[in-house]
Amino acid sequence: MSHSQNLPKQNLEDLLEKYRGFVEQELFPIDLKVVQGPFRKHLPTLQGLRIKAKELGLFGPHLSKESGGLGLSLEDFAKVSEILGQSPIGHYVFNCQAPDIGNMELLELFGSEWQKEKFLKPLQEGKIRSCFAMTEPDNAGSNPVILSTTAKLEGDEYVINGHKWFTTAADGATFTIVMAVTNPEAESPYKRASMILVPLDNPGFSLIRNIPIMGEEGEDYLSHAEVRFTNCRVPRDHLIGEEGQGFALAQERLGPGRIHHCMRWIGICERVFQLMCKRAISRELYPGKPLAEKQSVQNWIAESRAEINASRLMVLDVASRMQIHGSKAVKEEISTIKFFVADVLMKVIDRAIQVHGALGVTDDTLLSFWYRHERGARIYDGPDEVHKASLAKSILKNFSRS
Repeated sequence: MSHSQNLPKQNLEDLLEKYRGFVEQELFPIDLKVVQGPFRKHLPTLQGLRIKAKELGLFGPHLSKESGGLGLSLEDFAKVSEILGQSPIGHYVFNCQAPDIGNMELLELFGSEWQKEKFLKPLQEGKIRSCFAMTEPDNAGSNPVILSTTAKLEGDEYVINGHKWFTTAADGATFTIVMAVTNPEAESPYKRASMILVPLDNPGFSLIRNIPIMGEEGEDYLSHAEVRFTNCRVPRDHLIGEEGQGFALAQERLGPGRIHHCMRWIGICERVFQLMCKRAISRELYPGKPLAEKQSVQNWIAESRAEINASRLMVLDVASRMQIHGSKAVKEEISTIKFFVADVLMKVIDRAIQVHGALGVTDDTLLSFWYRHERGARIYDGPDEVHKASLAKSILKNFSRS
């Protein structure tokens, strides 16, 4: 992720208008068809849009200029991310979708020169995709220091054994970054795991299945896989950073990642809000009496507008401070926006479905897709309850019992 200074206000506004125009003109007309699948059927169209984004100088907004991107600051990219989030394919078309964006940031900061050349560069160019394997079915995902997957050093190779799931976008990916225990005897549980890069053509890797999410299995970029590592051997130089740094690297990855997620959620909220308002105006209970005249609907619209605006201001404030002071300085604020914006997201989608009535639960709009796929927002990257408990404990440290 670039650490550049914010663009001058007018330059940024002009840039945002270009992204807004592209998303509304190129993506809105096709995104519902794309998510209805099969996804791979639409890959030629999406690749064509990626080429067009490159030609317009809009591809890879998060990347440094040296890496072929725009060199945007975290705060400026956050504003772009909101616009891209208004379409389920927005981040993909501009090559800044999760988990690739997190892996790019990780390799850029901690990857070796050969890792950058072989894996990071083609990832930045959009020639390959990647995935991130940390969550395990037998262990609580909210506690990343408890892992069963091991990577034992035998000679000059790591031998990895373990079972992972919710390895997003493993279907069709070229490599994964796996969290595995390399130092089981380390005194601190935070220094037992490491991150290791594994090419997925490795015979020790197997993709068991794409996990159905509320009935939808998904494929390619829009999938969450269950995978297994069985005596999976990779050379020692596939280690990212140092042994025992896995947890620390994960935190470096997750800080900006939560900014990205929150701004994408706000983008979804904006698109959903527009759908809700249009439906309220156009749907009549009887001639001349649209839903918009009902006080309950008016309350939902007013509350949604306030909550979306509040979310945006909160996230941009955290992005600005993280940009200056780093992730550790805004730990409390990261927890705050994570659970607050995830909750707003689900409220806005639910209200929009209610306004749409029976239409809202069909696949004739994007509402049902987002309801299925974004319900996990309150779970992944730390469940809301964990973030709330962590925030409260941190706050209460400043008070003493009298």
